[in-house]
Amino acid sequence: MTELHERSAQADDLSGEPWRDVPREEAQWIRPHLPALVDSMVEGVLRNVPEYARPDDPVYTEVMRLATARAMGHFVQMIADPDASWQELHQVYFDIGYGEAVEGRGLEHLQNAMRVASRTAWRYLSREADRLKKPRDLAIALTEANLAYLDLLASAAARGYARAREKAAGEREQRRARLMSLLLSDPAAPRDVVAEQANLAGWPLPERLALIVLEPRPGTPGEGPAGLPPSLLSGLDRGRPCLVMPDPDRPGGPDRLTATLGGWAGAVGPSVPLDRAGVSLRWAHRTLDSMAAGRLARQGPGTLVHADRYVPDLLLEEGWTLAEAAARRRLAPLTALGPHRGGRLAATLLECLKHGFNATDAAEALCVHPQTVRYRLAQLHELFDYDIEDPAVRLELMLLLPVWLRGDAGGEHA
Repeated sequence: MTELHERSAQADDLSGEPWRDVPREEAQWIRPHLPALVDSMVEGVLRNVPEYARPDDPVYTEVMRLATARAMGHFVQMIADPDASWQELHQVYFDIGYGEAVEGRGLEHLQNAMRVASRTAWRYLSREADRLKKPRDLAIALTEANLAYLDLLASAAARGYARAREKAAGEREQRRARLMSLLLSDPAAPRDVVAEQANLAGWPLPERLALIVLEPRPGTPGEGPAGLPPSLLSGLDRGRPCLVMPDPDRPGGPDRLTATLGGWAGAVGPSVPLDRAGVSLRWAHRTLDSMAAGRLARQGPGTLVHADRYVPDLLLEEGWTLAEAAARRRLAPLTALGPHRGGRLAATLLECLKHGFNATDAAEALCVHPQTVRYRLAQLHELFDYDIEDPAVRLELMLLLPVWLRGDAGGEHA
């Protein structure tokens, strides 16, 4: 006891292994009390931690008792032999923490149970030390050893808990990736197969969805936006981050993601039924391709361009070669006038078509006098051998004039 007193009096810092400060012979009087001590600890947990009170599950209570007995047996062994191995007990409590995560409980319940058990053990041993008239320094040393031992067990359990959570998160991401692959498969996967995988992934299956394709950012290959809501499936397609958005027709639609995307730019495919996800993805890619090529107006950072708001442009992109040939034939009289005059008349005709041949509205769009528009319209009527105001040809001219004005069909135009 003199050795214990001297070490306690001289130590200014807390020991990292305080069980070494307890004389080894003290293990002898503690060991016979282990059965009663374990009973007291288990009773305390069942009484004070409702999450562990399972009166209809005696097997669970017995498992708790065995884990507690192993922990206290090891505690006494550490006093008798401070160099005893931790490996076996570390694995026991690692597995306990792992099991808590698997069963869906929070780690706080386990930590609370361990604190209750530790306090119960400390009180029991303190009372017995008093009964045996042990020196006060021994009670202090046992308390420090008890607290440090609890920390080590809690740390092992926390590691097991974290490992299980990591594994579950990895499995969840794998299931979500598999679900996304099924949704985008061509031909479409059977609905019951998709539904089963959606259930495994914890993703409520919507009736409609839309694909969002984002512009890749330099230096972040394979990485999309962080902090996305769990309702979105994410992955890569053609080297671009892409997202599956359920129920895109809800108020706000994909635009409600603007803040979440934090500066990412991209394109949104049309809203489609579940088995047409690939269609939405293709149009989102084509929209983004057109933006990259400068054929659609590029939006600012954090803006999503909706494919279904650029239907004429995208349809022309789809059949550009045919549109170019048709424009060259249908608008040949404009080409014959040369780029300056022909371009001016082509722009006037396009604005007149957009405004229902209302000269005043067309003039405002062109920033010219309405009489100028009327004069040019008269020229256009004389130029073509068909009626440019015939409803049967208006749609065709609306599609072909932008092709011609771009210069691919009629040369360089103003």
